[in-house]
Amino acid sequence: MKNAIITALLTATLLPAISAVAASPADAAIAMVEKGAAYLSKNGKDALVKEVNNKNPEFVTDTTYLTVRALDGTQLAHPTNPKLVGKNMVVLPDADGKLFRKEIIDRAKSEGKGWVDYRYNNPTKNEIEKKSTYFVKQGDVILEAGIYKGK
Repeated sequence: MKNAIITALLTATLLPAISAVAASPADAAIAMVEKGAAYLSKNGKDALVKEVNNKNPEFVTDTTYLTVRALDGTQLAHPTNPKLVGKNMVVLPDADGKLFRKEIIDRAKSEGKGWVDYRYNNPTKNEIEKKSTYFVKQGDVILEAGIYKGK
């Protein structure tokens, strides 16, 4: 009986942690955007923007973070690069000349959600790498979380 209780406790404690670790980076990006969408629905846009810009750990992890963009392309919230907040960089391309921000906005307006692939500087390695950003349009904003995929 004692062993069964210990096994049950260990299973209940460790399995969720193992599942969280086993989640792919893409799953983590989707989960981050979904978390942001839930927060936005409950607390409103201004509250979400404030929390993201304040680097709330709910919206920043070791592998991804949430950003908030207006439909015109203006960056409303960015937890790792506050210099981008208030700027519209839609016309600035990636390393290959792709207007990935414009694609995110256009597809968010037409499809509501999806992935956009591009090449961008990974600040932790200071190298251009493949990157994918998951996005969801919610109301008048686009919630985004990106993942680096290596060279």
